[in-house]
Amino acid sequence: MDIRGATAADEVNGGHLPVPDVLAHLAGRWRVTREVRDLASGDTGRFEGSTVFAPLPDGEGGLLHEESGDFTWQGVTRPATRTLRFLPGRVPGTADVRFADGRPFHELDLRTGQYIAGHPCSADFYRGEFTVTDAGHWRSVWRVGGPAKDLVLTTDYVREG
Repeated sequence: MDIRGATAADEVNGGHLPVPDVLAHLAGRWRVTREVRDLASGDTGRFEGSTVFAPLPDGEGGLLHEESGDFTWQGVTRPATRTLRFLPGRVPGTADVRFADGRPFHELDLRTGQYIAGHPCSADFYRGEFTVTDAGHWRSVWRVGGPAKDLVLTTDYVREG
């Protein structure tokens, strides 16, 4: 086992851990660290906090993703929160990720341990790459491009407890 906790079997899969059921895998509490880079200005920011994936209260069979912590941008730290809904996807083991108000965000299929998603937002486009390295670590990297934004958001999740 290496320092990430990955096994030789994980390395056979390119360092990605296949996840047969994304909702079961994500359930629980995760420590979150996010780096935000503005490629146009060179500014960087950092979010540190936690994310809890808990059963949805309405019995939809999915998870409520609630993220909270502190975001530092240009030397100013402020509280930050985000809520998403992870519903069962069309294919068993996958998820349909939605904003808190129910609008579609993206699909998530980690059955190979890695997935690429896209999301148009006005004139900008979000391209997300999700990678599971082992049972306690996963990462998302969002590249946001368009007339309003030129960003890279790299988020590392570490399972707590």
